[in-house]
Amino acid sequence: MRAWRASPYRAVGVYYAGRGRHCKKQQHLDKGWLREAKQLGWRVLPVYVGSQSPCVIAKSKQPYRIKGSAWAAGRQEARDAVQRAGGLGMLRGSALYLDMEAYRFRHHGCARTTLAFVRSWSREVRQRGYVPGFYSSANSGVRHLEQSRRAGERDLPEVMWFARWRVRPSLYGEKWLDRRAWHPHRRIHQYAGDVTEQHGGRKLTIDRNKMDAPVAIIR
Repeated sequence: MRAWRASPYRAVGVYYAGRGRHCKKQQHLDKGWLREAKQLGWRVLPVYVGSQSPCVIAKSKQPYRIKGSAWAAGRQEARDAVQRAGGLGMLRGSALYLDMEAYRFRHHGCARTTLAFVRSWSREVRQRGYVPGFYSSANSGVRHLEQSRRAGERDLPEVMWFARWRVRPSLYGEKWLDRRAWHPHRRIHQYAGDVTEQHGGRKLTIDRNKMDAPVAIIR
């Protein structure tokens, strides 16, 4: 993070918790790391990779599909998300982003289950003083939530992080999102993925994002 101060970036996504997180243990992720990142000038986007949609597409995420009551699971995982965030020194008012990988949202039963989980998670995170955000593919989860918003569904996430690669970065140019929704300061566009860059002598493979959204408040 110190070396990459030479980059044009000033925010970083951190996969901090969740049963679907690829890296189960991150021995260097603690209060001290987050505090130092903040002192270096970085803003942190905390990403929670919890249970996934029953019709999730990626095989690597299928073992983590929602089980049992979607509403109960969402509430339980929201409490875990808040507890883990607090344990890392992220204060109330911080945004926490639920990572829901691409799924077949046109399958009505699956869509209902997924939406119930997302609504429950978002409601519980909000009630506990944090800001619920949502990350997904623009063509699946994001499109699904926009349809739900138009249908009058409540308890939706407050921040939208949409992935659409190989296009120009644009916070308000996404075709499946009404320009008046999740506005203002409530959007992130992931516009490129698996890009290798080197800054300050350190090489990393990253996803590029354009953002105007709340971040973690670090103690």
